Amino acid sequence: MTLTRRHLIHSAAAGATLVLLPWQARADNHAAAATDTFETGAGDISVHPISHASFVMETPLGVIHVDPVGEPAQYADLPAPDLILITHEHGDHYNADTLAALVGDKTEIIANPAVHAMLPQTLKERARLVSNGENILFGGMQIEAIPAYNITEERQKFHPEGRDNGYVLNFDGFRVYISGDTENTPEMKALQDIDLAFLCMNLPFTMDVKQAADAVSAFKPKYVYPYHYRGRDGGTQDPAEFAELVSDEIEVRMGDWYG
Repeated sequence: MTLTRRHLIHSAAAGATLVLLPWQARADNHAAAATDTFETGAGDISVHPISHASFVMETPLGVIHVDPVGEPAQYADLPAPDLILITHEHGDHYNADTLAALVGDKTEIIANPAVHAMLPQTLKERARLVSNGENILFGGMQIEAIPAYNITEERQKFHPEGRDNGYVLNFDGFRVYISGDTENTPEMKALQDIDLAFLCMNLPFTMDVKQAADAVSAFKPKYVYPYHYRGRDGGTQDPAEFAELVSDEIEVRMGDWYG
């Protein structure tokens, strides 16, 4: 079941009992069981959380996998991807073996330049790169590459400015923002007309819940998923705390990211 604001406290408490690496979920996680559906003018968009930063969207323009990593079995109950989006090269966002197992005959990959350069040749042949600030088309849909980077000095080594992407997907009358790994940058806070957002939060790598809430207060999506919220050395962020900091005008959703 996918959780809304009123379920977050129970979810966070349950997740804390798992003994796993910060970003790992169980390999037997049944992704298809945790689904939200959003109605748009072009048709429904269904969201299937997989693990940490990985999720699948079934959309009117095809099936989109975002930062797929982990065991291919986690994706077995879902359709093969028409598009794979990769934000950057860290191991919780990019894995060449997972990509090779998931791609089908017609799968297209869109990635930032750093990932595009390191793709194996068989994957690179079906991949296109897009840099910060550029747009690219998929099936007639415009995809915007939003800069994703750290602004806190001691965190800049993790995600330097200019390298990594977030994405805005422009469906007909419905805009989806995928943050990738970033802090609450000016580019994020300047976003407009976002209907659905996926917002990272963990330390030391991205941002804390207060920064995330600050960003959401600025660009005001209709719906937001906190994701990527397990961190290192006490850096795990509490999605329930995030939900309390967010205006009631913004609906907080919580997928089963960690099994």
